[in-house]
Amino acid sequence: MEHFPIFLDTKGQHIVLSGGGEAAEAKLRLLMKTEARITVFAVAPSATIEGWAAEDRITLRTRQITSGDADDAVLVYAADEDDALDARTKQIGRAGGALVNIVDNLHDSQFITPAIVDRDPVTVAIGTEGAAPVLARSIKAELEARLPASLGVLARIGKRFRHAAEALPFGRARRDFWRDYYDHAGPRAIREGEAAVEPALHELLDTHLNTKARPGHVAFTGAGPGDPELLTLKARRALDEADVVIHDRLVSPQILELARREAILVDVGKIGFGPSTAQEDINRLIVEHASTGAQVVRLKGGDATVFGRLDEEIDAVEDAGIAWSIVPGITSASAAVAAIGQSLTKRGRNASVRLLTGHDMKGFADHDWRSLARPGEVAAIYMGKASSRFVQGRLLMHGADGATPITLVENASRPDQRIVASRLESLPQDLTEAGMNGPVLIFFGLAPRAVETSQITDIAQEFA
Repeated sequence: MEHFPIFLDTKGQHIVLSGGGEAAEAKLRLLMKTEARITVFAVAPSATIEGWAAEDRITLRTRQITSGDADDAVLVYAADEDDALDARTKQIGRAGGALVNIVDNLHDSQFITPAIVDRDPVTVAIGTEGAAPVLARSIKAELEARLPASLGVLARIGKRFRHAAEALPFGRARRDFWRDYYDHAGPRAIREGEAAVEPALHELLDTHLNTKARPGHVAFTGAGPGDPELLTLKARRALDEADVVIHDRLVSPQILELARREAILVDVGKIGFGPSTAQEDINRLIVEHASTGAQVVRLKGGDATVFGRLDEEIDAVEDAGIAWSIVPGITSASAAVAAIGQSLTKRGRNASVRLLTGHDMKGFADHDWRSLARPGEVAAIYMGKASSRFVQGRLLMHGADGATPITLVENASRPDQRIVASRLESLPQDLTEAGMNGPVLIFFGLAPRAVETSQITDIAQEFA
């Protein structure tokens, strides 16, 4: 992030702009939404700018900006659309201690003005570091359509009511009140007119003051394979409401970013055959946080019900008398098989698929190798890197064909996803040579569809 977004208090502050053409007009339309004092310097101002001056919306000086004109300014805009004049304005602004923006010159500007969705006092700023202004405008148009005009009215009334809402305990109780207002009570009331909103707020406050605090709850939530866009809407809502997020190491940073900024993030990562947080400690952490009344999200990579030690954690929560729910996620096998352009089952090939783990608490996991070794069987093997030689040996021992196709998918659905085609007879060697360091899912009995792997990846990214 090159430009750090902030909201500057402009009330009573001085903003200076040099320029009198179209670029100046465009900036002034935005600046006049603020409560700043605006002075414009222009030798030949447009009729529109002269009109704004006549309405006392700006102060117009029909001359060039000179040294000292920006000494008390917080912001200076150079909008003469002339390199020499703009450079001169920048020098004057910098000498006065102001931050300077040169219109359409990202490199020489100290700050940029983002695209803005205005629902005063709600303001959404959209920036692309100057890389894609057309994209910023597209996002702005989409948000304009999605955010009702009444949102600003609700926010202004809510702002006046903040002191009264302090009667509620700080933290979740207040957040629940305001969420109820903005999601339900406020929109219902404003349909009857602005005058109906404040009485509705008082009624809602009374309801919340007389309602017992929400008890602690644990949502066992699947984070999917890593791509944030594969997170379910229900999982997004759970993260938005969470006071505490207890997550595995395979949960991507982009997904953790979706949690509330105030939420406590607890990393309880496990590494196969490596340093790990003991399951007993994870259980204890979940119960401790939920026992305080916190809304806890136990965030697991993929789907929480697949090789996630879910039952042990549910048992611990139930023993403590804490309510819980499960939010399913997309398991890695689904993402990985999509990446290779295949399906997990296919008429005439296999009517079932097995989801296996390469190791368990006791070491390498044992399975019904004899039935799996039959022709046409398909299995998705999780956590199989360290146990690949063991898996290969068991399958060959029970009659599997060494030429059986194997596909290795590392970091399924993520930008650094890799796909390696192999065979059972060369599985351990191919894994070693590939040098895969991320989580790998091994498909037994499936090869990538007969197109280049790069094409499959490109197609997947195109639709991501």
